[in-house]
Amino acid sequence: MNETILVVDDEPKIVKLARDYLEQSGFRVVTATDGTTALAVARHERPDLIVLDLNLPGTDGLDVCRALRRKSDVPIIMLTARIAETDRLIGLELGADDYITKPFSPRELVARVRAVLRRARGGVRTPGLIRAGDLEIDLHGHRVTRAGEPIRLSRTEFNLLAILAQHPGQTFTRAQLLDRLHGVAYVGFDRSIDAHVKNLRRKLEANPAEPRYVLTVYGVGYRFMDE
Repeated sequence: MNETILVVDDEPKIVKLARDYLEQSGFRVVTATDGTTALAVARHERPDLIVLDLNLPGTDGLDVCRALRRKSDVPIIMLTARIAETDRLIGLELGADDYITKPFSPRELVARVRAVLRRARGGVRTPGLIRAGDLEIDLHGHRVTRAGEPIRLSRTEFNLLAILAQHPGQTFTRAQLLDRLHGVAYVGFDRSIDAHVKNLRRKLEANPAEPRYVLTVYGVGYRFMDE
């Protein structure tokens, strides 16, 4: 049976675009246009993944995410037109697995859906917890440990690590990382990413000169270790 995706958005054009591309990719799609209906559909249909807009009428996306997480660990990808970093972080802290900023490429949406489903199928899923080697990243608690030992990171260092670790093997340019951290790729500030990566490696890696976790893709940017 095809996996079921619940798309929640109050913009009919976005719902149709997402439905068309997801169905063409072999998914079964159900939809809702407000938070209350989304929760009812989620209870009835038990989707394999939810694409959830943050800016919904009535019960907004953050409230929907919060309500879902009380009873379910269904994977959630947030759609957001909001620029504020805090909105994205709150969503991740509530248990969302990924986010896409509007306007988005429908092909990127399909790719993200597949990637999140692949991670969810990879084993017993603990919402908000990423394990890689001897590293454990608690997205909810903003905590990182290596071999059980706590590692103290700054807020920016943690957020940068979370972005990379949620997309293992995916290469991000410095501009993309700045955009995800701050909502805009600040011209002239892309090299600040290098400084943050240097600090991360110093704290995370047994040998920062030969990193295991945060890897350089020369001439492009950075990626987290492959799964």
